[in-house]
Amino acid sequence: MTDAKRTATEPRRRPKQERSRERIDAILATTMRLIGEKGIDAVTMKEVGALAGGPIATVYHYFPSKSAILAMLYERFAEESRARFGAIIAGINGLGDVTAAADRMLDDYYTRVAADPAIQDLQNAIQADKALQHLDIVETRHQATMFCDHIGPMLQAEQREAFGRVVFLIFQLAGGVVRLALTQDEAEARRTIDDYRSIIHTQLRLFL
Repeated sequence: MTDAKRTATEPRRRPKQERSRERIDAILATTMRLIGEKGIDAVTMKEVGALAGGPIATVYHYFPSKSAILAMLYERFAEESRARFGAIIAGINGLGDVTAAADRMLDDYYTRVAADPAIQDLQNAIQADKALQHLDIVETRHQATMFCDHIGPMLQAEQREAFGRVVFLIFQLAGGVVRLALTQDEAEARRTIDDYRSIIHTQLRLFL
């Protein structure tokens, strides 16, 4: 990613004081609420500033662009995902637990995204912006590494590289599968998720 793109998606400054953190939290909460109400495209920096309790200059003081706000919202979503996935991964005590853990991770992710229209819109925006899409790929690789680091020692040494590649693909493709399911009615969405679950099981069985 170029320096220009990185600058556009990074906050101008990280909060160090409690007052600054509160302002940023207000900006993020307001943006997320507006996204849920009207969609990302309709949200403006001016409106965010007004509803967050300050002038637009306050928003630009911390964020150079709307993409920078979206990047931090995604960062917080990713942090929560890591914590939730980490708790599931920690419960894997042997190879017999791996498939069930993968099921729980898929179901947890789908349930979280399906329950919040703002998260759905945020996910779509991330995929539509090349700079933000890069953040998603990096985060997916990190989460896949968490999974592999825990399970890798249980595998034969010669299996670990291939396992890592397969797990990364499983994690990366899960986002697209969930986005597809969210465009379908409930019955078809469940079939889509279950079909992807079967694909995951087939791939994992090659190593377990």
